[in-house]
Amino acid sequence: MKSLFALLSLIGAAVVSPAWADTAAAAVAAAPVLVANKGDNAWLLISAALVILMSIPGLALFYGGLVRSKNMLSVLMQVFVTFSLISVLWVVYGYSWAFTEGGNFVGVLDKLFLKGITVDSVVATFSKGVVVSEFAYVIFQGAFAAITCALIVGAFAERAKFSAVLVFMVIWYTFSYLPMAHMVWYWAGPDAYLDAAAGEAAGKTAGFLFQKGALDFAGGTVVHINAAIAGLVGAMMIGKRVGYGKESMAPHSLTFTMIGASLLWFGWFGFNAGSALEASGGAALAMVNTWVATACAAMSWMLAEWLIKDKPSMLGAASGAVAGLVAITPAAGFVGVTGAIIIGLLAGVVCLWGVTGLKRLLGADDSLDVFGVHGVGGILGSLLTGVFCDPALGGTGVYDYVANKVGDYDMTAQLISQAWGVGTALVWSGVVSLVAYKLVDMIIGLRVPAEEEREGLDVTSHGESAYHL
Repeated sequence: MKSLFALLSLIGAAVVSPAWADTAAAAVAAAPVLVANKGDNAWLLISAALVILMSIPGLALFYGGLVRSKNMLSVLMQVFVTFSLISVLWVVYGYSWAFTEGGNFVGVLDKLFLKGITVDSVVATFSKGVVVSEFAYVIFQGAFAAITCALIVGAFAERAKFSAVLVFMVIWYTFSYLPMAHMVWYWAGPDAYLDAAAGEAAGKTAGFLFQKGALDFAGGTVVHINAAIAGLVGAMMIGKRVGYGKESMAPHSLTFTMIGASLLWFGWFGFNAGSALEASGGAALAMVNTWVATACAAMSWMLAEWLIKDKPSMLGAASGAVAGLVAITPAAGFVGVTGAIIIGLLAGVVCLWGVTGLKRLLGADDSLDVFGVHGVGGILGSLLTGVFCDPALGGTGVYDYVANKVGDYDMTAQLISQAWGVGTALVWSGVVSLVAYKLVDMIIGLRVPAEEEREGLDVTSHGESAYHL
């Protein structure tokens, strides 16, 4: 009875004292609590799982089918264990260094072992007032880090020491991947851009390339160019395979390669559309662009090869699909469908040249054409993002969070920003890779002995065989 009386008294006080009620409402309004959107969370978690599928088994099977049968298991092992290693390091210190406010090149180590992150922790998306669970963001970005390192494996496949691969990955991931991720993707979030002064202050806390205005929707610079130049440097430093140019080194299973390419294409919807961080129209645009650009690149590579060699190949179609996936990655959420079609058609032809003409010019034994596809495709897509992002060409333009509208588009300025992203990725990863390979070579050696290479790494490095005949 007393409880009821107390409740009625409070209600009466609110009725006779509207000022008290207004004050209480204002206090609540002044301290809003942002809660993760369940739909966005679900999409981000699914997207993270799709990116993991890209690595294991997608990338592993794609690469594994391209090597000789005596090295199939070694490639599966390198991809699988690299993915596992980087996943652990991401939780230990990677997420903290890449996605906390610190300098323009790296964050700080306040979130070691994900310290302070709880089930209620949230991070910003690209819409004001919209957030997602930080744990969902952690695994999504961690899957990106892991597949980026695994991509490098293809450049020096069939002759690198397993221990050397793992030690190199730790060094390169720490000093190349994490800084690039911070430089391109770290910012304070849209809610920090309340007015011009607040926007200017928030901008100064962003990563170096974010401040330069470089657009990279899902990893053209952070993932593909970054990994590709590391692979190219590795191929040059480790040297050519025994018998390269003299013996047949044809893929042993294009069946596995086709299955791997298909899993990559499927998983890439999470990679690109998931990078919208919301289950939004922007995510749908990125998914459509990923679908159509990839199909265009598969067709253009196949047709160009058909004209040159008089026969269309499964390897060409699969390689073209991956080239299209790579090229549309930085542009996926920024360009219109027509832009995506053009990017895909160009990617197939340009990357075909990358694995033939450019490869001969470079003179490196990039075993599985990591640079020819991921490097060339990443550069092409990153630069064309600056062209087709233009609203006049069907793109989304660049959103001005202070004015809360799409800003005026300057294609020349944007192309300069894109060139900053491409150039920084090439130089940064190139220097880190050179130093890392040299250190590993001095300490444990990069390459297996010639007799072990001839026998095959499956048996000599792992004591197992992919096949028992």
